Amino acid sequence: MTLTRAPLRTAAPACALACAALLVATAAPAPGATPASGASAASSVSGASARTPSVRADAERLAGRLAAEVTAAGAWRHLEAFQRAADDHDGVRAAGTAGYDASARYVTRRLTEAGYQVRVQRFSFPDSVPVSQTAQVTGPDPRTLHPLLARFSPATPDGGWRGRLAVLPEKAYGCDAADYAGDVRGHAVLARYGGCDLARKTELAAAAGAAALLVNVDQQPAAMNIRSTVRPPAVARVPTANLPRGEAERLAADAARGPVDLFLDLRGRAVTTDSYNLLADTPAGRADRTVVLGSHLDSATEGPGLNDNGSSAAMVLETALRLAPHRDEVRNRVRFAFWGAEEEGMIGSGHYVGQLNDRERRETALVLNFETIASPNYARMVYHGTGAVPPGTDTVEKVFTDRFARRGLPTVPLEFDGRSDFAPFMAAGIPAGGGSAGYNHLKSPEWQRLFGGTAGELTDPCYHQTCDTLSHLDRTILGQFGDAMAWATARFAVDVSDVGTARGR
Repeated sequence: MTLTRAPLRTAAPACALACAALLVATAAPAPGATPASGASAASSVSGASARTPSVRADAERLAGRLAAEVTAAGAWRHLEAFQRAADDHDGVRAAGTAGYDASARYVTRRLTEAGYQVRVQRFSFPDSVPVSQTAQVTGPDPRTLHPLLARFSPATPDGGWRGRLAVLPEKAYGCDAADYAGDVRGHAVLARYGGCDLARKTELAAAAGAAALLVNVDQQPAAMNIRSTVRPPAVARVPTANLPRGEAERLAADAARGPVDLFLDLRGRAVTTDSYNLLADTPAGRADRTVVLGSHLDSATEGPGLNDNGSSAAMVLETALRLAPHRDEVRNRVRFAFWGAEEEGMIGSGHYVGQLNDRERRETALVLNFETIASPNYARMVYHGTGAVPPGTDTVEKVFTDRFARRGLPTVPLEFDGRSDFAPFMAAGIPAGGGSAGYNHLKSPEWQRLFGGTAGELTDPCYHQTCDTLSHLDRTILGQFGDAMAWATARFAVDVSDVGTARGR
């Protein structure tokens, strides 16, 4: 899950469709796959007239069988493999790392054993890695701070920067020029997290003459910190880093009593990272009604990413394996996708969508996307398909909410916030759906009443942290989302007619 904004705030899509020139590895179509063709409107994603009671009954039968066969126990075996991949490779599975490659090899082997032909779709993208993330309070109360340098942040001067702290007004996010009306020129500015994109904060801070931007990441627990990204990189004008909430609040308290002096040495290095997506199709099913089921396989650079997003990738893999014996019942091609470099801004899924031609976009019936489906302090969230979303999205949402309701499991809506791999598809007009058990969402008392857990804490307190390990996951919610994933995948593998009706096809 890409971090772009504060919990529960809407983020602009960061699809990064042109993030880099990309080399697509070619392979023959899966055996028996229906070739894509320039089908007429009558043979494209069908309208309601094509739906008959027998088609819907077939869809329900396959959905019921697949939902019964896809389990948390099955997905757990794949999660154990992802944990080993991280343990054996410096504790991470991020794009461009050996841990990602090990995870991808495991997915490829299991899919191949089940009879799928796995294709590798390669791409490259500009990236940034930290070189120095040093910050100290030099007076009046000297101590060491623990910043995380934003990706694409400019560097402080050679030898570091020394100067004074300026704290923005208490209720200011740093998203308006008026927030910087005080004495900020030449100082390091401390701003609140959220309210707008980090890019806007950096532009405004630079325009006001600030020497650096420090952002209170405002997460629970107080020592938690998360790396952000300035996107697009060209707007990064001042050295920028996030600080844990506890450290930032202490700085603000000190500044309220008098001047605070800082030393900052914040430097990154521009690199080009190579990564890839994995794609596997059912050997049967109409290519002009393709259903994409995907999740990102990569972790953040700060941890092993077993919940974010190993949990979803493991369940997508398990769904693919359990669907394989039912391939003769599949009427619409299902494409299983394991995206690379989501944590850097949906690079892999953006590349995939960017490579589709107009016909292939039209022939993609919908995308199902999942994030962090094993959060320990979970909320059962379903992507909410209203407003400015592609037609058919609300239909996909209803399939999920109806399935959970049938099992007596309450849900809450999750807005399409641009923070996951659905974003490039929706930008291309393709309906989307899916869900999450929560990432850096703060659990409310109402959510506690609905789902249990602890109000006032994050749904996933190990989001983008080293503790995002196998021992951290909740099997119950993992299994519940696995059931919904399997049900929806099988249902749409047989019948997408109501989605097609909403799209006018």
